[in-house]
Amino acid sequence: MMIGQYDIYSLTLAAAVISFLGFALENIWLALRKGYMDNRNMTLPFLLGYGLLVTGIYAVIGTPEELHIIIPPKMSLRSQYITYFLLSAVIVSIGEILLGKTVEHIFGFEYWNYESLPLHITKYTSVPTSLGFAMIITIFMGRCFPRLMEFIVSFDADAVQMIALILGTAMTADFIYSFAKMYKTRSLNVRYTIYMSDIKDTLRKAKYALKG
Repeated sequence: MMIGQYDIYSLTLAAAVISFLGFALENIWLALRKGYMDNRNMTLPFLLGYGLLVTGIYAVIGTPEELHIIIPPKMSLRSQYITYFLLSAVIVSIGEILLGKTVEHIFGFEYWNYESLPLHITKYTSVPTSLGFAMIITIFMGRCFPRLMEFIVSFDADAVQMIALILGTAMTADFIYSFAKMYKTRSLNVRYTIYMSDIKDTLRKAKYALKG
């Protein structure tokens, strides 16, 4: 099955890479904003929502330089990037609101809350976060995604299929297991928390031990 230029296995493998990058991105944001990192409610270091979001955006609107949607003739590349950015912001905003409200309704708790941020739209999205995610997505899809896909399709098709099936199954199983646990406990699935202050203390102690 082909979606755009790529088969489903190549896109599944790309979704795994993006899901891992999403996990890393959220933890970097968490470390900078709150001073700690955690498992982001999953067992494996993959946030499937990121992979599905980005590959879904590719399926619907393509990349900034190769849009799947109908565009006016002679639209400049700059205009294509602006269009892509605005569409991504709208998709992110709608996706966050739908996911946040669905989790709150079914699971009985807040998955996240942006009410402390300026220009929030409901508790689940805000103008700054939507624009920030849209910018990251636009830059990634314009500069990194084509190179990532070129790298993936350079491998043997059978190997790509096998790895995609393994990672896709693992991420899906982890997603189902983690959300089932959150449904049962009616709370977030926090398995570990790593405080940046603890890391600094450990590094400081290791530094003194090496000097001693």
